[in-house]
Amino acid sequence: MVGDVEEHLTVGRVAALAGVSVRTLHHYDEIGLVQPSARTAAGYRAYSAGDVERLREVLAYRRLGFGLREIADLVDDPATDAVAHLHRLRGLLLEQRDRAAATLMAIDRELEARAMGIRTTPEEQLKVFGAQLYEAIGSAYPATRRTEPRIAARIWDALGDARTVLNVGAGTGSYEPPDRDVTAVEPSAVMRAQRPAGAARCVAASAESLPFADRSFDAAMAVSTVHHWPDPVAGLREMRRVARRVVVFTYDACDTGWRERFWLTRDYLPEFADLLVGWPSLADLTRAIGGRAEPVLIPWDCADGFFEAHWRRPEAYLDEHVRRAVSVWTRVGPQAERRAVGRLRDDLSSGRWAERNRDLVALDAAELGLRLLVA
Repeated sequence: MVGDVEEHLTVGRVAALAGVSVRTLHHYDEIGLVQPSARTAAGYRAYSAGDVERLREVLAYRRLGFGLREIADLVDDPATDAVAHLHRLRGLLLEQRDRAAATLMAIDRELEARAMGIRTTPEEQLKVFGAQLYEAIGSAYPATRRTEPRIAARIWDALGDARTVLNVGAGTGSYEPPDRDVTAVEPSAVMRAQRPAGAARCVAASAESLPFADRSFDAAMAVSTVHHWPDPVAGLREMRRVARRVVVFTYDACDTGWRERFWLTRDYLPEFADLLVGWPSLADLTRAIGGRAEPVLIPWDCADGFFEAHWRRPEAYLDEHVRRAVSVWTRVGPQAERRAVGRLRDDLSSGRWAERNRDLVALDAAELGLRLLVA
């Protein structure tokens, strides 16, 4: 605003700021996608603040590969406001980043293989370009990602007397209660294929768009999965819509204290903090389900090999199979992974790790930011 008059942007100015051609903006105008709705003092057509906001959304979706017709449907959706578009765009960009990280990791492995004179098969060469994050890490899950009974007891107790349970982002079904009527939702084909015989029926769907009517289940649960969802808040609201009770096992990304307490992120993998930029706060997550957050301590001999599980068993992080079943290592990239593992190996050999972390030996459980959200 300049005084009491809103400042409008000319077509040429908008093109320069957005990095697109004037011809592109004219085309968007002609097809009704983004039309300048204001006039300058000299009478030329110009973009208002609302027009610029719409153009930003159009350009963001365009650069993610959406077609113009798809974009028109997205930006004209009356149920989606500017904030919802930003959340959706953020989620799509995170998914794109994770896919790129998985592909980069596979390419680095092939380069290393070729340096040793090993040629990958045609199937292996093509598979990487179709890989999603879970397709890259999912095959390692059965060996290292098992149900931890003490955490399972907390989750199942929080389900209360629910008889019908929806497990969202179910993966291989590690924490599904055996004494309830469970329906699973899992978008990854690799994860669905690894569900054991006799497991609950599994629907191919995403958390943000659950294919169930309101209040279809007594409870909905989600375990170590929310951080993979393109739009966590939207997914949690969907869980609240389809179930009377919601139980979510996740972590508090805003608490820097546990990151300082956890030696792996503090001393070896500072890049982990970058993965949390823009992540919803614990308050946002609990607000989405209208619930509360409870801390969950990690036992020193935790059976589920999630990222923080080996806090008292540092040698485990040297194991490639352990790392491959944790998405963090894929997301930080191979260079950060190699550096962190190399430094940890050196510190374990020299005794520096033991000296720095000698207080951990006396602990049976650690508070490292894991939370149970219950509504």
